[in-house]
Amino acid sequence: MELQVTNSPFNQEQVELLNRLIPTLNDGQKTWLSGYLTAIQGFAAVAAPAGVEQQPASSPGTTSEIAPAAVSREVTVLFGSQTGNSSGLSKKLAKKLEEQGLQVTLSSMGDFKPNGLKKVENLLIIVSTHGEGEPPDNAIPLHEFLHSKRAPKLDGLRYSVLALGDTSYEFFCKTGKDFDIRLQELGGTALVPRVDCDVDFDEAAAQWMNDVLASLSSTPAAAGAVTSEAVGAAVSSGESEFNRTNPFKAEVLENLNLNGRGSDRETRHIELSLEGSNLDYEPGDSLGVFPENHPRLVDELIAAMEWNADERVTVNKSGDQVSVREALLRYFEITAVTRPVVEQLATLSPGSGLPSLLADDSEFRKVMNSCDLLDLVQDYGLKGIPAAAFVAVLRKIPARLYSIASSSKAFPDEVHLTVRAVRYESRGRERYGVCSVHLAERVGLGDTLPVFIQQNPNFKLPENPDAPIIMIGPGTGVAPFRSFLGEREETGAEGKTWLFYGDQHFSTDFLYQTEWQRWLKDGVLTKMDVAFSRDEEEKVYVQHRMLEHSKELYQWLQEGAVIYICGDEKRMAHDVHAALATILEQEGGLTPEQAAEYLTRLQQEKRYQRDVY
Repeated sequence: MELQVTNSPFNQEQVELLNRLIPTLNDGQKTWLSGYLTAIQGFAAVAAPAGVEQQPASSPGTTSEIAPAAVSREVTVLFGSQTGNSSGLSKKLAKKLEEQGLQVTLSSMGDFKPNGLKKVENLLIIVSTHGEGEPPDNAIPLHEFLHSKRAPKLDGLRYSVLALGDTSYEFFCKTGKDFDIRLQELGGTALVPRVDCDVDFDEAAAQWMNDVLASLSSTPAAAGAVTSEAVGAAVSSGESEFNRTNPFKAEVLENLNLNGRGSDRETRHIELSLEGSNLDYEPGDSLGVFPENHPRLVDELIAAMEWNADERVTVNKSGDQVSVREALLRYFEITAVTRPVVEQLATLSPGSGLPSLLADDSEFRKVMNSCDLLDLVQDYGLKGIPAAAFVAVLRKIPARLYSIASSSKAFPDEVHLTVRAVRYESRGRERYGVCSVHLAERVGLGDTLPVFIQQNPNFKLPENPDAPIIMIGPGTGVAPFRSFLGEREETGAEGKTWLFYGDQHFSTDFLYQTEWQRWLKDGVLTKMDVAFSRDEEEKVYVQHRMLEHSKELYQWLQEGAVIYICGDEKRMAHDVHAALATILEQEGGLTPEQAAEYLTRLQQEKRYQRDVY
């Protein structure tokens, strides 16, 4: 509706100004303006002396002015990150805020003193959700503080939250939602609404940043608008032109099966060339790989939907078109069932059983955890949806992150991966790990893979080369420790090193055995303890070896050792954490509560780091 003098309380000059301004505002700017005007009105109400009637708003034609309330130019940006995405986005946002003349405090949640929240006026939170709805490690202290009785009232706080997550998990963006809800409960006011991002977060994160910039800045955000390409670059490695939104095509130099004959496991050692990419990495970083779906699954889905495999469909916002088969093979995810996708398919096929499925949370969880799109098509009769409409609701195939298993100092212009192929049968059909089986079965020497470096500031060797390190990584979790020891060998670090490694069988599953033995002989690796669970009557795992050496392990901790854990979070990482607590109780005489506090303190001091999945 266009404003006029006759339908508003404004004079002709004000109407003309507003009609020029309002159409240019984005949603974030409108939200900010609304809150700003409300704040002025509230301030006037509070400031009016008791018993004095407030003056009405200026009538049309009057020239009285209200001095705008002072807006703080100080902004605190906090990030909670497990793999580095939130950290990279926060640095990008902080830089943009500083370019707008704002004073920015940027901090990991783990380094921020929670009591300092009482002094913060503008707070921006970027946080991922880890595992089954849990905060990332460095977000745990702040998350616990805000949800405790010690949390202060935050009536003067203005805040906004960018939540990172994955819609293929049940508790999508739960940590970001937790922070948003709790800050509101404590009296905070949203600068702009929370945004929940899926794995393909570039565009949504860029829009949130621009809305935040508009809400905090006195100049138009368009002057320094954040683009999705800039977001992609922010969460990848520094100086190279190649990043998550522009991956480098790395040539495959080697692709070996590390398991011996007779093993029921297949673990690939893959070497890739980074020559000409200007990509660099540090031990602890990850490599992002964009995989292809299994051709068999693609063909079965096309057959079930009775599509023409050569029909052209659109695959991006630029309008590029490829065949249906290529789109499903290279562009879109078809192995995971997510609520947003099912909701959109339900609108395309309202007569199917999908609306009922969405209404039953328990049944939907079962489907989400056990089915792929082919199952969904067959179980709910989705045949008949046109290919173009079906493909349009799918999310892009996400990159898979793998801990890098090499030191760039030891292998210049190369990056190595350790990847276990995932295969299993369900409902009479063989299932495949999308990326792992792509690498194991369909990538040969000379082929190329689209890759990028994912920095991980939360999993790094200690700055002091003399500090002892304890590495716990069964199976493919040992990958980053190959990188750690390769780096220490090249730099001549003197600190003691202790590796706990485990798998099923010594004879067939001892990954990189000769390299560990060489490092033991040369003194790069001080001590190694192994656990092969299927070689003994009673299964033995890495946590059992830790308990067997509890006195020495405790002594290393007293000497300042840094603990690293890499691998499965649900079982292994939980059991290892429990073993560490038991060691602290037995050898240090701590109560369970004191042991828990000790481990929390180690995390805050970056002496207890985890790369778990």
